[in-house]
Amino acid sequence: MPLTRDEDIKALLTSARTIAMVGASDRPDRPSYGVMQFLQGRGYRVIPVNPQIVGEHVHGEYVFGALADIGEPIDIVDIFRRPLAAGEAVDEAIAAGAKAVWMQLQIVNHEAAERAEAAGLKVVMDRCPAIEIPRLGVARVD
Repeated sequence: MPLTRDEDIKALLTSARTIAMVGASDRPDRPSYGVMQFLQGRGYRVIPVNPQIVGEHVHGEYVFGALADIGEPIDIVDIFRRPLAAGEAVDEAIAAGAKAVWMQLQIVNHEAAERAEAAGLKVVMDRCPAIEIPRLGVARVD
């Protein structure tokens, strides 16, 4: 069952340090661009993932082509992809050993969520961490 209780979502956001953002964009008009900047400002390390712009930099971070290319522990995979494409990102998150997947606003994929939970990952759907962090009073991470 995806996390829905405020205290569970707050605990996930409080414990996380590294967030891989699938569908990160280098375009300032895209929501992922602003969310990445917000998360960095709150002390998270955000690693952008987008095969269209691999090798470039977004907000000072190297853009990877796939989660498997990152090669370091990932606490949350923040997914900015259409609901059907989110399933592929969830499968990559499982394979990469991520601790949680976070599907952004209007992204709901129950089958992918079930696969993630069966693999031991926490799941959040149809929410945005840039909204949840201030709403829940999550303190800046160190």
